[in-house]
Amino acid sequence: MTDPVVVGVDGSPASREAAEHAAAAAMRRSAPLLLVHGYLHPFRYGVAFDPYALELPPPADDAVKMLDGMAADLRHKWPDLHIETRQTPGGPAATLVDLSQHAQLVVVGSRGHGGFTGLLLGSVSAQVAAHAQCPVLVVRPVAGPPPAGPVLVGVDGSPGSATALSLAADEAARRGSPLAVVHAWSVDPVAERRETYVDTEDASRGAAEALLADAAAEARQGHPDLTVEERLVHALDPERVLIEASEAASLVVVGSRGRGGFTGMLLGSVSQALIHHGRCPVLVAHRHRREG
Repeated sequence: MTDPVVVGVDGSPASREAAEHAAAAAMRRSAPLLLVHGYLHPFRYGVAFDPYALELPPPADDAVKMLDGMAADLRHKWPDLHIETRQTPGGPAATLVDLSQHAQLVVVGSRGHGGFTGLLLGSVSAQVAAHAQCPVLVVRPVAGPPPAGPVLVGVDGSPGSATALSLAADEAARRGSPLAVVHAWSVDPVAERRETYVDTEDASRGAAEALLADAAAEARQGHPDLTVEERLVHALDPERVLIEASEAASLVVVGSRGRGGFTGMLLGSVSQALIHHGRCPVLVAHRHRREG
């Protein structure tokens, strides 16, 4: 069977919204949908935990009912979608990261049960977005109906942005949406004569235009019928550019790493900013492990 779209659910409004997006994504991919609830042990549900038990504890009745009810609601809305459910005795983040090795896509809500008020992104979502072995869709709550805007992707010439560009073009083609390719460029001020600064600025703009044109051409090559818009923005803060543009987008795709990241960071600053503050769903473009 085709690798599934996997979504983590815990009964929260955020996870229910994530499940809706996951079902739509599975339909677009002609893939099955796997609803997963990861639980640590029954102690969390008010049942005494026996540390000497040889078998893994079963999920609580409330968790079973939650998962079965969510699956039934989705089957009613998408009767042609193959839906499976799974209860896993383990941490939800670790469970989803493990399942991501054999998934087309993992979907998570931006907030679930147990989050702190000051956190814009729940810890499970943050861990999955950082460590998954396939693309991760982070579904953020949106007031009102979602915009019917383009799929938006930022490019900077890095390997991470190349992966994001390919995934964004594929996703735009599946949705029948235009693709907006964005590149934010800037030039550091030069403490020299104005003529020197002008020359430097012209050279930087030319390089930025070439980078953006190459990215747009690559997207069109893979999808000749895709409408591709090029957006060149002069700005020192690419995170803010993409966050503001996300307000009119149906989806933002970001690379898991871009230029200027630290070696130990699995998500670059732009990716972190978008999954915390983006105004539409954000797709983090990890490469599948089996792709190398």
